Amino acid sequence: MMIRAEHPADIESIYQVNAIAFGREHEAKLVNRLRGLPHTLSLVAAVGDAIVGHIFFSPVTLEDVNAKNLMVLGLGPVAVRPDHQHQGIGSQLIRQGVEHCRQRGSRTVVVLGDPQFYTRFGFTPAEESALRCEYTVPEGAFRVLELEPGALQNCRGLVRYCPEFAHCE
Repeated sequence: MMIRAEHPADIESIYQVNAIAFGREHEAKLVNRLRGLPHTLSLVAAVGDAIVGHIFFSPVTLEDVNAKNLMVLGLGPVAVRPDHQHQGIGSQLIRQGVEHCRQRGSRTVVVLGDPQFYTRFGFTPAEESALRCEYTVPEGAFRVLELEPGALQNCRGLVRYCPEFAHCE
């Protein structure tokens, strides 16, 4: 298996991976809406010529004057075809994706997801960093990972996702 940046020829396969993994087209359509925005990152897991996994990062904003020069990315979605799940592919996508974000200058990543799963990668409850999500989410599901220690020092407030998230069907 190889993890690499998305290529234009991968778009349909990425759509299928997301649709199959989530059992609906919501996340697949979201990726298509976000694709091409500045500061996004799209990686695929490929086995031979087949795309079996995908991860996407897009910029979010933190409504805090102390965070105006802080690049924060939102992780999601991350998807693995059901026939390739439980093989560590999703974990590898997250680890390599986070490292790519760090190399691109992001200082923080946020995620909405299973607290137990994301704790393995160092994500902590966002409320511990005085951050809250613009959406109503279950307690502990909104999480944050500082890629640079102290990146969120003196930052607090509401995290907003790209407007494309609001147009979810």
